[in-house]
Amino acid sequence: MGTETEYGIHAPTDPLANSTVLSSQIINAYAATVRSGMGNLAGTRWDYTDEEPLHDARGWSVARENADPSQLTDMPPVLDAEQIALSGGRPPSNDFYSEESAGSGVLMNMVLSNGARLYVDHAHPEYSSPEVTNPRAGVLWDKAGDVVVLQALKKIARTPGFAPVNIYKNNTDNKAVSYGAHENYLMPRSLPFGQIVTGLIPFFVSRQVICGSGRVGLGMTGRHRGFQISQRADFFEAEVGLETTIRRPIINTRDEPHAVADKYRRLHVIIGDANLSEVSTYLRLGTTALVLSMIEHGEAPHVQLSEPVQALQAISHDPTLQQKVALKDGAMVTGLDLQEIYLEAAVAHCRRHGTDQGQTADVLARWGALLSTLRRDPMEAATQLDWVAKLKLLQAYRDRDGLEWSDSRLGLIDLQYADVRPEKGLYYRLAQRGKMERLLTDDEIAEAVHEPPSDTRAYFRGKCIERFPKEVVGASWDSVIFDLPSRRRLQRIPTREPLRGTRELTGPLFDQAASAEEFISALLGPESAPDVAT
Repeated sequence: MGTETEYGIHAPTDPLANSTVLSSQIINAYAATVRSGMGNLAGTRWDYTDEEPLHDARGWSVARENADPSQLTDMPPVLDAEQIALSGGRPPSNDFYSEESAGSGVLMNMVLSNGARLYVDHAHPEYSSPEVTNPRAGVLWDKAGDVVVLQALKKIARTPGFAPVNIYKNNTDNKAVSYGAHENYLMPRSLPFGQIVTGLIPFFVSRQVICGSGRVGLGMTGRHRGFQISQRADFFEAEVGLETTIRRPIINTRDEPHAVADKYRRLHVIIGDANLSEVSTYLRLGTTALVLSMIEHGEAPHVQLSEPVQALQAISHDPTLQQKVALKDGAMVTGLDLQEIYLEAAVAHCRRHGTDQGQTADVLARWGALLSTLRRDPMEAATQLDWVAKLKLLQAYRDRDGLEWSDSRLGLIDLQYADVRPEKGLYYRLAQRGKMERLLTDDEIAEAVHEPPSDTRAYFRGKCIERFPKEVVGASWDSVIFDLPSRRRLQRIPTREPLRGTRELTGPLFDQAASAEEFISALLGPESAPDVAT
């Protein structure tokens, strides 16, 4: 599993700044930070060879001429030096856009030593975490992304001629624009996609009660008064579909496995909020993994909503959690009711298969305890859930100053909650005062900024970049590309098995190789030998 976060970006002293230019500054600033003194400010570039964004899990592909431009993620975005200069973003004193990149367009993609990807996506800086095998690790490398962008904006602030940039881990500008917080899960290809859809829709519609990040305003523009549970709910318009930025579906059908295609499916989940709460992210990943396990075993609850999209928004619009939505059998249920149905099934499923231990047991226990707390009084969950913590803050201001929900000051508080700067962000202030439950330490997160997970192919990818940054000229989820003087062609190392390339399997190779030449020789053998999967 893994997460993807598109961050909100803003230059407060230049409100008309081009957001794509600002996002590129984040990528290049971080590249300069990690490459300082190495003579290679461009970073490790992304390999687009195996990107297939127009394949649909329902059995067809969308023609390129019929696709929305936002769907064409198999082509690198282009932003040349002239555009940057016209935007006022590349003064002569610039110290993180390299001269060699200025002639061919600035860096818009890079792969990090922790196995993650940092890039410009739809005019936002996006961090895609490395692949992990459990929800706690998912939280850890998701949080590492917040530190990555924080380090980049600090670099920008220190660079003469550049306007300061603010980064927000949120999902909407309240001007009809939404940006995503996605998840990815590895699943068996053999499972019919229709079963995934049926099993997941009621769960996704209702899981916002434990992982919503909260939002001032209702509707896409946020102009209607009120507070709602989810930042993303009002932007969904379909039950199933391939799109991610238009006609957003509850179940996304992109069939781009980034792995052995006839063996694996990558479930790309676009419905979810960007969480700062570690508990919310932990449960978002952990409960979803449990539901997918139930679906794989044919043990998911048999429950169907009458109008899923309307139900998603109705539940979001009621922070008292009393809103009922209709099932196809005529029954009326709340979001909490639906979550309790899935929890009960998950407990029975794990007990039946003997998996109710370790993190699984912890997820089940936390899930159950949290639903009980929300059932009793949602405000009691303020130390665990983003939406409740935010609502508690906002209500305190409303009570103190007599503010209506339409007051712009409440919108500013909403935004400040998501500021990634620890000295400014309201989430971080709460956490520093012990008012938000932590699952991780700052030292763990700091290490994950540079170190990859040890038990997936992300280890191989990250260590190649760390050990051989000048020889690794490209990488992706399922490949690492070396350029070595002794070899007539680029050496593309496929990594199509997500659970290979681990520290156990490849660590000795890294330990024994004094150079990239030695490493590739040990890995591939003589130049005439075929490329092999790690």
